[in-house]
Amino acid sequence: MAAASLRKGNARLPPEVNRAIFVRNLPFNISSEEMYDIFGKYGAIRQIRLGNGKDTRGTAYVVYEDIYDAKNAVDHLSGFNVANRYLIVLYSQPNKMGKKMDIKKKEEEITKLQEKYGISSKSSP
Repeated sequence: MAAASLRKGNARLPPEVNRAIFVRNLPFNISSEEMYDIFGKYGAIRQIRLGNGKDTRGTAYVVYEDIYDAKNAVDHLSGFNVANRYLIVLYSQPNKMGKKMDIKKKEEEITKLQEKYGISSKSSP
């Protein structure tokens, strides 16, 4: 396999590569068994978490035992067709998600302060 050749060559992986991958655009009715069938082909899986809430339906997190298996899955399953839906497979980056939330909170805080002190957010010439 390609993953085995990567390990032998002691290739350095990009910093965003990790064992946890985030999958979007899944069919809402996909079962965990089907997920294990699709993603298990690329290596041993530690955990699969399917989104079941209103905002998280059609998404999942897949955690592999080995980082090279996760890389192999992302490389091969991005754009894979499941029930006429093309999967979007990315490396999980929770720290970036946190930064987006922090920016939104800061913007809301600034808006509240501007309203409190009567400062317009639009600069007039």
